[in-house]
Amino acid sequence: MKTVIISRIQRRSALLCLCALMSSSILPAANAVTIYKSVGAFGEQKYSQTPPQDATDVIVMELRPDGRTVDAGQMSGQTDANASTEQSELEQRNAELEAKLRAKEEQDLAQRCQNLRTNLTNLSTGERVYEKDDQGNRKYLDNREIELRRETVQKALQQYCSGQST
Repeated sequence: MKTVIISRIQRRSALLCLCALMSSSILPAANAVTIYKSVGAFGEQKYSQTPPQDATDVIVMELRPDGRTVDAGQMSGQTDANASTEQSELEQRNAELEAKLRAKEEQDLAQRCQNLRTNLTNLSTGERVYEKDDQGNRKYLDNREIELRRETVQKALQQYCSGQST
């Protein structure tokens, strides 16, 4: 049998290595490596340990020595460039939705105004006019009711459709 004599220096080195291994398994976040994932100019995904220049969709990931990501919460992986890009995309999407909403409101107003004009024309023909009740039965209007309806429709046209072309 061979006797191995370990010197004090070797023992200290071994002890330091053992401590380093133990601390890496106990405190994995302390030894995490920061990786930047980004999309290049031609759409390719790039990974680097330095922040990318002129890249889009930058995601910061911290990897532990065992290859798993360090989970520091939902917002931890975003850089300022990524956050500002997302903010501008949200603002652009918001502006698009507001424009669509305004267009829809203008279209609805135009349709309402057209319906009011049609009603006014129908009330002004001098023919018999009727309304249907909840059961679908016709109720014919007398001249006084027709005149009241006509005045109401004219007021609505003036109030809501004064800027609309006739």
